[in-house]
Amino acid sequence: MDDFSSDVFVNRDDPIPTVILDGSTPPRPQTPSTSAEHSDVETPSNQRRGLRGRFSAFKEKARIQDQLVEKLLAQVVPMDDANIPEDDAPQKPDSPGVSRPNFNLTTMSNNFRRFNARIGVVFVFQARVIRLLSWRQPTHTLSFLAIFTFVCLDPYLLPLLPLTILLIAVLVPSFVARHPAAEFSLSSEQAIGYSPHGPPLAPAITVKPVKELSRDFFRNMRDLQNSMEDFSQLHDGIIRLVVPRTNFSDEALSSALFVSLFAVCLFMSIAANLLPWRLIFLALGWAVTCMGHPAIQRQLQNAHEKHIHPQEEKARGLVEKWVERDVILDTAPETREVEIFELQRLSGAGEWEPWLFSASPYDPLSPGRIAGDRPAGTRFFEDVLPPQGWEWSEKKWALDLWSREWVEERIITGVEVETEGERWVYDIYDEQAVEKVGVVDLPTPGKGKERSKAPPPKPSWEEGEDGDGRRGEWRRRRWVRLVKRKHIPETPA
Repeated sequence: MDDFSSDVFVNRDDPIPTVILDGSTPPRPQTPSTSAEHSDVETPSNQRRGLRGRFSAFKEKARIQDQLVEKLLAQVVPMDDANIPEDDAPQKPDSPGVSRPNFNLTTMSNNFRRFNARIGVVFVFQARVIRLLSWRQPTHTLSFLAIFTFVCLDPYLLPLLPLTILLIAVLVPSFVARHPAAEFSLSSEQAIGYSPHGPPLAPAITVKPVKELSRDFFRNMRDLQNSMEDFSQLHDGIIRLVVPRTNFSDEALSSALFVSLFAVCLFMSIAANLLPWRLIFLALGWAVTCMGHPAIQRQLQNAHEKHIHPQEEKARGLVEKWVERDVILDTAPETREVEIFELQRLSGAGEWEPWLFSASPYDPLSPGRIAGDRPAGTRFFEDVLPPQGWEWSEKKWALDLWSREWVEERIITGVEVETEGERWVYDIYDEQAVEKVGVVDLPTPGKGKERSKAPPPKPSWEEGEDGDGRRGEWRRRRWVRLVKRKHIPETPA
C-alpha cells in the first residue's frame, strides 16, 4: 500500500548516484530487484476481512520490519550482548533534557526505522541540486547562475537569500494549498485567473514520515545505501590523495609542501586585501556550474585524455626532482647527553662506601637533603635505563672530567671540588652541625664588658675552613653518556 501524498518528502526521481573514483574498490554487484522488495508484502492475512484480520496483518507487518532491520544490523554489530563494549569512563551529569544512552540493539533498530522514514527531505534536496547542476532544465540552471551573479557582485544580498527562499518555497506553496485554484476545463468560457479571496478551502499541508515497508520507505533505504557508498568513496579518495603527502611518510615531499604552504600563507597575509574576491568567486561558480553540462563534460574529458594525462608523469617527475634537489633532511638521529651521579658515603671506620647512582647530586642545599630524605636511585650501573623514547648511543659511561663546571652551573655551595684524579666533589665538614643538636638559641648581645667578652664567631663551613682535613659525609662524581631517539616501529592495522 503505497503512499503518494504530498505530505511526505521522498525522492521519486532517479536514485542518488554513486561516485566511483580512480583506484577505488569496484561497486558491489547489484542484485536484481523484485516486486516484493519495493512494495508492501502481500500475505494471506492481508486478505482477511474484519478486525481480527487487520490486527493480524499489523502484527505480521511489524514482525517483518523488525526482522529486516535486525538482519541489516547483524551484518555490522555482534548479536551477543557480551561482545558489545561498554563505556568505561564515567559520564558527566547530563544537562536537563539530554541523555546519552549506551548502545542497545533494540534502540538502534527503532532509531534506524524512524531515521529512514524521515531522511527523505535530504535526498530530495540532493536530487534537486544534482538536477540543477546537471542542466536537466537549462532555464532553472540559468536562473540559479543569475541569482549567484547578483549575490557575488553585491554580497549584501546574501542575508536576503534565505528569507526569499522561505517566502517563495515555503509560505507561498502553503497558502496556495489552503486556497486552491478553481478547476475549469480548457473549453470553458468562464475560466478566470487564480483568486486568493475567500475562506480556506483545503486542509493545511503537514509533513509526515513515510510509512514503514512502503515503496517510499525502500526508496529512502536505496538512497541511503548509495549515499553511504558515496561517503566511503569520497573518504577513501581524500585519504589516498592527502594523507601520503601530509603525514611525512615521504618526509622530503611533506617538507616541500610545508614550505610551499608557508610561502602561500605569507603571500595571502600581505595581498589578500588586494585580490578581487567577488570576481574570483563569480568565475569559480560559473566554471563549476558549466562543467556540469554534458557537452562541456565530454569536451573536458577529451582534453584531459589528449593533453593533461600524457603530461602528468612529466609534471610529477619535475616536482620529484625539485624536492630531491632542494630539500635537505637530517639523516642522523637526534642525540642528547644524559648524566648520572655516583654517590658514596663515609662510614664510621672512615672509609668511603659505594651507595647508589642517582639523578641528583644530593648536594648539601638540595631540597631532599634539607628535608632529610634519603637519595633515590639504583645500586648498579647496569640498572640505569635511558629516558623513555631514547636508547643508548654509546656502549659505556664516561667520567666527567670537568667537575668544577657542573658544580658552578648548578650554583652548588658547601662542597670541595677535585680538579684532578677521580674528580670527586666532597661535602665540606660542618663542625657546627655536629656539635649542635636540636634547637639552638642564639646568645643575646650584652652591654659593655659583657659584650666584649663574647668569643668571635667561627668561620662557617661554607667558607671552606677545613684545617683538620676532615670532609663531610657524602661525595659524588658525574658520569655522562649519549642517547639517541628510538625508532618507533609501525603498528599493524
